[in-house]
Amino acid sequence: MNYIRIDSDDLLNGEGIRVVLWVSGCERHCRNCHNPETWNCNAGQLFTEKAEKEIYKKLKQKHISGITLTGGHPLEPYNLMECTALCKNIKKLFPKKDIWVYTGFTWEEVKNLEIMQYIDVLVDGEYNDELRNIQLKYRGSANQRIIDVQASLKEKRIIIYID
Repeated sequence: MNYIRIDSDDLLNGEGIRVVLWVSGCERHCRNCHNPETWNCNAGQLFTEKAEKEIYKKLKQKHISGITLTGGHPLEPYNLMECTALCKNIKKLFPKKDIWVYTGFTWEEVKNLEIMQYIDVLVDGEYNDELRNIQLKYRGSANQRIIDVQASLKEKRIIIYID
């Protein structure tokens, strides 16, 4: 897996102050995508143990609420295995930090993936430029949903986290 960058102190990609991992690669190519530089799965640099340790160091800070995986696309098949392992490790090492993931897939397409066991909030659905709405929290278009993953898995239906 490649990644573009690791941000800290982010306020835009989930609740609280967050670490954000911008993974490389997205096959969706949504019209007027906010991050087209992340489309190429070979862009950026290889996600190594050093990068993973950098994330853990940032997550140790008390003011950090959690981590967001975005990009690009964390759930593309070529990113999924490493993103799953990362989320599993974060939940083990930092159980009080939350994990948000942005995906172009819908809940219905990803709800059975192993990674869902470790995610707290999923922002699902492709960005749709025709449904763009800058008033929405943490998403770009009205078709996207902010889902409470653990409650949804438990209830076996979508539980919206933020509307």
